[in-house]
Amino acid sequence: MQLTFDADVEAFRDEFIAFLDEYLPDEAVTDQRSESTADVPPWARDWQRVLFDHGWLVPGYPPEFGGRNANILQQYVWNQELCRRRIYQSYNPQGVGIIAASLLTFGTEEQKRRWAVPILRAEMTAALGMSEPNAGSDLAGLRTSATLTPDGDAFILNGQKVWTSGAHDADVILAFVRTDPDAPKHKGISVLVVPADTEGVVRRPFPSWCDREDIDFNEVFFTDARVPAENLVGPLNGGWGVANGSLGHERTLLWMLFADRLDQLIADYRPATVLERDQYATLLMDAAALRLLGSAAIAREARGEQDTQSLSVLKLLGSESVQTHSEHALDAAGIDGLRHPNITSSYAPFGEDDASTSLFERLQRTFGGTIAGGTSEIQRSIIAQRILGLPR
Repeated sequence: MQLTFDADVEAFRDEFIAFLDEYLPDEAVTDQRSESTADVPPWARDWQRVLFDHGWLVPGYPPEFGGRNANILQQYVWNQELCRRRIYQSYNPQGVGIIAASLLTFGTEEQKRRWAVPILRAEMTAALGMSEPNAGSDLAGLRTSATLTPDGDAFILNGQKVWTSGAHDADVILAFVRTDPDAPKHKGISVLVVPADTEGVVRRPFPSWCDREDIDFNEVFFTDARVPAENLVGPLNGGWGVANGSLGHERTLLWMLFADRLDQLIADYRPATVLERDQYATLLMDAAALRLLGSAAIAREARGEQDTQSLSVLKLLGSESVQTHSEHALDAAGIDGLRHPNITSSYAPFGEDDASTSLFERLQRTFGGTIAGGTSEIQRSIIAQRILGLPR
């Protein structure tokens, strides 16, 4: 097994490092606070445009969309360097990583020009309207309806979304809606770009238990909201394919985030007892296993092999390991885990200031990792059915 990169990949890394050394603003390291995941500070908008213009925003994209047609190994080392410097690609991650990506994959040329490129250039921000009060992990159970008007010019939306990160600061919402209530639940879903200021759209932000000041989550209500038919993304009633593509964009290198957080825990863990040292050893093994499995998955993709099932293994192992070992690290720290101990890593979860991050706060934030992007229960079902071949 080769655990190093070829010269062309390392040259790509060196080029990106040189770019960061020349263009990275001080605020990218010192000012990492944001009101929500669709609130992009002015300096961060400027920085995102610099990344776009130089082809470093999403390297795997063509140059006209802020990339340089990078292969998966080149994208991997690009991601590595972002993690090492603890800097963000964008302060509107779902806009760049999911919504713009979905528009580039499924949208028309007009939709790419009108929405995808402005989102990539930080000229507008976007939120993702998937989950509903009774349709979270079971996305196909969504009930928000979109009825085509008799003249075919518009859809009329009615229903509710929840957990819609950044919706109150977003310019547009990519909403998954039911357009055929009589079809099987996976068959009657469509996707619409909904301008956030559309009449009949109400966004109500609410705090989470670990973010009471910087509010990100929203309830979004649609009451006879009229959306032009031209805002349909992908085929009518073909939204399930768009959903799978959207989440695929999110998950491809998601495991690297969990690997990075395990490395941060390794740096900050303070084992003292025999049990704690045993748990620390398990942390080291989990971190190594995740990186080896992730590297193998990237190698398969680089060879052109289709291996979507391994993403579920990586997501489950990464998110559950981070949560388990965060709890162990907090237990080992005792009362200091609540009092912002003297930690050595520069851990900076999105919108969080390093100096205010305790081990307790880290543990709080791990629960989102086991839910977002497909819950652990969903990942276990996929592994059981598609990898192990177990019956439903």
